[in-house]
Amino acid sequence: MSSPEAKLGMQVEDLWDMILEPQLSPTEKLNACFESIPVSAFPPAPSSQVIEINSDASLAEAVQLMSEHKVLSAPVVDVDAPKDASWIDRYIGIVEFVGIVVWILHQSEKEDGSDGLELPNGEPEFKIGPAVAAAVSGVSSPRKRGNLSPRSAAIISGKFFEALTSSDFYRNTKVRDISGSFRWAPFLALQKANSFLTMLLLLSKYRMKSIPVVDPGEGKIDNIITQSAVIHMLEECSGLHWFESWGTKKLSELGLPLMKPSRIFKVYEDETVLQAFKLMREKGVGGVPVVERGGRKAVGNISIRDIQFLLIAPEIYNNYRSITAKNFLTAVRSYLEEHKEPSPLLNGMVTCKRENTIKEVIAMLDSKKIHRIYVVDDDGNLEGVITLRDIISKLVHEPRGYFGDFFDGVLPLPENSRV
Repeated sequence: MSSPEAKLGMQVEDLWDMILEPQLSPTEKLNACFESIPVSAFPPAPSSQVIEINSDASLAEAVQLMSEHKVLSAPVVDVDAPKDASWIDRYIGIVEFVGIVVWILHQSEKEDGSDGLELPNGEPEFKIGPAVAAAVSGVSSPRKRGNLSPRSAAIISGKFFEALTSSDFYRNTKVRDISGSFRWAPFLALQKANSFLTMLLLLSKYRMKSIPVVDPGEGKIDNIITQSAVIHMLEECSGLHWFESWGTKKLSELGLPLMKPSRIFKVYEDETVLQAFKLMREKGVGGVPVVERGGRKAVGNISIRDIQFLLIAPEIYNNYRSITAKNFLTAVRSYLEEHKEPSPLLNGMVTCKRENTIKEVIAMLDSKKIHRIYVVDDDGNLEGVITLRDIISKLVHEPRGYFGDFFDGVLPLPENSRV
């Protein structure tokens, strides 16, 4: 039986076959196809993952909720909004799991008044000092929480995080109190009647990682569509004529990777992992390659979400001031293997070449459940990076004046927004 994603691909196929204008390029034909399909046709995310967090929930409650549902971000509901409020007034933004973790750590050091090491945050400085060092000295091994990944579950398991969230200060800090902080995005949603084209453009050109879909009648979220879900949909469409006409093109034919090697943000293997997290925050990127000193060969990738391992893996948090990027990767893999936790970090370095097709890269990204893949030459030297967003951006293009007043009320965006 065909998957929901494959059935959706067949809808695109039918529309593709109906467009007979020979002067249209494949991208123009795809634009027309996706403009004709409502976003309500996108397969629903598991109901357990379509969650909301109340603005008066404590940060600890928010982390617990996201961990239980295995999600990394969630929309925030304004509990003070009138009961008959429209969805536009009902939600105040989207908060990310890792943003809460970083914010809590930053506040603990502000209270402590210590002079620790700098880490990324929306604030001028983020430090790790004596308060954190004292707290982590008694961390126990994380308890198992079903099939939750270490990205979402393990951080709430140790005594360290419990110590941070057990005081009155942390119990009384509400989600709405960190509005606009690191990894906080404004609430920008689609209505069920909006088109696939709108959704794809928001996930690519407008840099959204996930998009809520609302039911205007009920004023609530009906679905949440992520970049990863779109890539999985594309993988399920393999073999269909419309997909093959685009997917069999080489990366170089599509102009990928987008940036030159000299513009890739990277850290060397002997630099501290704290430098990697700082670079991600400063440059607004979600991950950086770890490159061997004196060369261009990448030996690994560090994601902003991996900041959580500073708190849960003993070999890492005991040496957080000095551990290098290379040793950080080794320690994380050892930790994951010891606790039998599945993670993309166990895959090692996933690479491709400019001669690979977009179809092959989509298959790798979907099967490994990763958000970026590095392009290398025949000698393994780093030539570029391709993200989920880059791939989606090559599927469609934005017609002139397409969005009109769509962003009214959302722009200008908060300073630290990721949209």
